[in-house]
Amino acid sequence: MELMSLTAVELGKKIKAGEVTAMEAAKAALDKIKEVDEKINSYVTVLDEVTILARAKEVQKQIEDGVLTGPLAGVPVAIKDNMCTEGILTTCSSKILSNFKPTFSAEAVLNLEKAGAVIIGKTNMDEFAMGSTTETSAYGVTRNPHNTEHVPGGSSGGSCAAVAAGECSFALGSDTGGSIRQPSSFCGVTGIKPTYGTVSRYGLIAYGSSLDQIGPVAKDVTDCATILEIISSHDLKDSTSVAREDTDFTSALKEDVKGMKIGIPKDYFGEGLDPEVREAIMKAAKVLEDKGAVLEEFDLSLVDYAIPAYYVIASAEASSNLSRFDGVKYGYRTEEYEGLHNMYKKSRSEGFGAEVKRRIMLGSFVLSSGYYDAYYLKALRTKALIKQAFDKAFSRYDVILSPAAPTTAPKIGESLSDPIKMYLGDIYTISVNLAGLPGITVPCGVDNKGLPIGLQLIGDCFKEKEIIRAAYTYEQNREKGGE
Repeated sequence: MELMSLTAVELGKKIKAGEVTAMEAAKAALDKIKEVDEKINSYVTVLDEVTILARAKEVQKQIEDGVLTGPLAGVPVAIKDNMCTEGILTTCSSKILSNFKPTFSAEAVLNLEKAGAVIIGKTNMDEFAMGSTTETSAYGVTRNPHNTEHVPGGSSGGSCAAVAAGECSFALGSDTGGSIRQPSSFCGVTGIKPTYGTVSRYGLIAYGSSLDQIGPVAKDVTDCATILEIISSHDLKDSTSVAREDTDFTSALKEDVKGMKIGIPKDYFGEGLDPEVREAIMKAAKVLEDKGAVLEEFDLSLVDYAIPAYYVIASAEASSNLSRFDGVKYGYRTEEYEGLHNMYKKSRSEGFGAEVKRRIMLGSFVLSSGYYDAYYLKALRTKALIKQAFDKAFSRYDVILSPAAPTTAPKIGESLSDPIKMYLGDIYTISVNLAGLPGITVPCGVDNKGLPIGLQLIGDCFKEKEIIRAAYTYEQNREKGGE
């Protein structure tokens, strides 16, 4: 029995039933990493075997003693390398944090540990989550397990590739403008970005604080709902955290979309969408229609403004958030310098990569006097208009159905030469973050190169259960739709 081919929930059940131990599950993940990670490069840091097995042994004892009874006890997990993990290297895939070991863990990580999950390591990502291909990492490119000539997407490419390659049972990612949903689409896995404020951002190293949200990456919808239920919590350490009563996401795992109104935005099916992606998405929509959902096309509008608004806001927040990395208290410091200002300048110049510098400069520019009103305030107004457009849509529809990305995974090196092209790849995911909405990506087919295609389902604020129900129904009937 190949333990790493099981879903997280299936593996958890086997551990609970005593069919396998937490140690065997951890060992299976480590063996898989030894076998494939040299080629794929999903991980920045893999914990040493002794530490992992000691933790697995401790969890196994708690399971046997009846202390840990949850569905993920003993299951191996990977954490995106922008979430603090106490005593474990946390780099954001940047040279500037190459020696940073936090003294505390992110709240989402603590919630997983309380549930008995066994951390295997930290996954590769675009540097400081800035990128859509996991090529801007200081620790090398991550490759798509379906075809190693292609990118896994980004910025949570390491997490998605690790799940797709069976190097862990599930992983945590973070999503600022599609960074969970787009790589999930490229790697053929399932990923949820919850409503802003559902999962605590405490301990998540910030990129765009008003947009960032942690979420699960896993093999199927059941896993994602189960993980999300465990990591969601109201946290007083995060001022944007929301106290929710309705986080029993697994209750939505029902095969029932009868009468559900699904809106399909015409604007998302125009120019730039690959014909094979369009066909797979429409076939998926047909599966839901056959199960009783009511499909309707509509104009979402404002789509053209989402990308410029997003990059202005995210870059402005990034330039502010990243000003703390100055070589003084922690992280990389240049070897030779003359005076304090020179030390700041050289440490930051040597420590940050090209894409991060580009966004810091863009952000500093739009926040500078004379340009603040022209760019930043205008972007914030556009963000408010995008939210209004979604509010209007959700007054008519329960769920919005769209592609997760305009194409399948591009070849390595293709996007980096043209940053604008890379930015445009986020067209279907960005608006969801600007409006603080939940979204899920589910695999819905492959193109003629054998690369996965992902279906995105978007819900209204705090309506994760609607998208989970629709995604679960589609997943259960996917084969009949002729994937």
